[in-house]
Amino acid sequence: MPRMTAARAAVEILKLEGVEAAFGVPGAAINPFYAALKASGGIRHTLARHVEGASHMAEGYTRAAAGNIGVCIGTSGPAGTDMITGLYSAIADSIPILCVTGQAPVARLHKEDFQAVDIASIAAPVTKKATTVLEAAQVPGVFQQAFHLMRSGRPGPVLIDLPIDVQLTEIDFDPEAYQPLPVYRPTANRVQIEKAIALLQESERPLIVAGGGVINADASALLLEFAELTGVPVVPTLMGWGVVPDDHELNAGMVGLQTSHRYGNETFLASDFVLGIGNRWANRHTGGLDVYTAGRTFVHVDVEPTQIGRIFAPALGIASDAKAALELFVRVARELKEAGALKDRTAWAASAQERRARLQRRTHFDDVPLKPQRVYEEMNRAFGPETRYVTTIGLSQIAGAQLLHVYKPRHWINCGQAGPLGWTIPAALGVASADPQGQVVALSGDYDFQFMIEELAVGAQHRIPYIHVLVNNSYLGLIRQAQRAFDIDFQVKLEFENINAPELGVYGVDHVRVVEGLGCKAIRVTEPDQLLPAFEEAKKLAAEFRVPVVVEAILERVTNISMAAADIDKVNEFEELATLPEHAPTAVRPLAR
Repeated sequence: MPRMTAARAAVEILKLEGVEAAFGVPGAAINPFYAALKASGGIRHTLARHVEGASHMAEGYTRAAAGNIGVCIGTSGPAGTDMITGLYSAIADSIPILCVTGQAPVARLHKEDFQAVDIASIAAPVTKKATTVLEAAQVPGVFQQAFHLMRSGRPGPVLIDLPIDVQLTEIDFDPEAYQPLPVYRPTANRVQIEKAIALLQESERPLIVAGGGVINADASALLLEFAELTGVPVVPTLMGWGVVPDDHELNAGMVGLQTSHRYGNETFLASDFVLGIGNRWANRHTGGLDVYTAGRTFVHVDVEPTQIGRIFAPALGIASDAKAALELFVRVARELKEAGALKDRTAWAASAQERRARLQRRTHFDDVPLKPQRVYEEMNRAFGPETRYVTTIGLSQIAGAQLLHVYKPRHWINCGQAGPLGWTIPAALGVASADPQGQVVALSGDYDFQFMIEELAVGAQHRIPYIHVLVNNSYLGLIRQAQRAFDIDFQVKLEFENINAPELGVYGVDHVRVVEGLGCKAIRVTEPDQLLPAFEEAKKLAAEFRVPVVVEAILERVTNISMAAADIDKVNEFEELATLPEHAPTAVRPLAR
């Protein structure tokens, strides 16, 4: 039997489980693992500037392609605690990442050794499992179980904590004899699917709500096939955006308090039946449940049994992997269609598209400083259907979701539930690492951008090109808008007069100079007609220099983006709406007069 250190065995298992890339920061307590990583070869490592950044890079990498599992690595103590935000973000959105941390020697764990912290206990609430391995011989089994857990049921992250002496201990391990554990996912049965379709058949105005679980299960094509067979319009959630192309006749638009479309909310309010697949009825999607559920029958399909009934009780709940369920949905629907038994939904689907053509928000403004809506209009012109957008939180993300267009799964990569500021830069680097030939466009407000701006240097060092659209109003815009309810505008202004850049006025940070100092390229835009040329120039710079390129758009200081406080039937539009086709020239459907 071959003998090797437990650290080397762990690295060999990573490769056998399909890991090709890792992100991290070495340190004394994890150096044996890094030595094994170097000696073994075969895993590309990206050196982050902050360990939290490494965890978000791993998230972005996982989210970019079906089957990917991002790995983040750090030393003992603060490295593990720094990665907690990434683990929380991952478990909240059902994203599998593996976090590997170093640890003090086993005999010193209870002696307040340098950087010894009970990271397994700290990480337990935000992982599917967190383990400090105390016996070297258990390392292969712990890693084997980690991949089984990450892939089974509702996907999610795992943390493995390795004391330095455990890493260095030699064990018997034969990579040729290793085999991944079979993945478990619950599957629907035909009776359940027939009952769900019977409820759909009884309805007059049905909708499908498609969540991130459809994308996680790599089942977008099946969902679209089912929608087309039945003629039922689809409402993607924020995490499910891309399951149906934005320009498809059955795309009914998004629903919610914030990241929603006017026509999406109106169509939902007109519906009488909702089939939710791989979604969790998030509160920013539903708003008040009295309005959301009134007059509607619900069926809920989710891979996690305890998710069913968590928010409200559906008429029928089905615990199933989205792909397994949709395979049956398609089969039963096809049989009914061949028998001529499916209802004709043509008029209902057409009504959703009529609303889409009639209920639009204005994007075309010529104001200086820029209105953010114009930025997204020009992004629609510059970036085509192959673009992968990456963003996290704030008015920039909310407006982007309202106004941008997405055509494929995994092309809107959004930290949905946790929404940590700073997520966008490292996540975009992870996405671009997973898809080095693709066009990756990140979107940030100025505060999200500043939180982990140092990670841009990672893109410069490792030649990871992508385009970052920075909308700068020198404000915590979303919090300022929320503070309107309290009649305050308190501690949300980032403005100051930069003594080194007086041309910026009160916008403060000279992002162009900072970005260039980190080895990247940057363009500042102050007028609407400069936006499209700047985006085209950014594409050329990214291709030539293979580094991140930032396009900073200087916005008006205050813009209130459309949203509701409590119910989806009471969205405050704030801005002037589109009344002429030229008010929304990049809308998917031309505005109907």
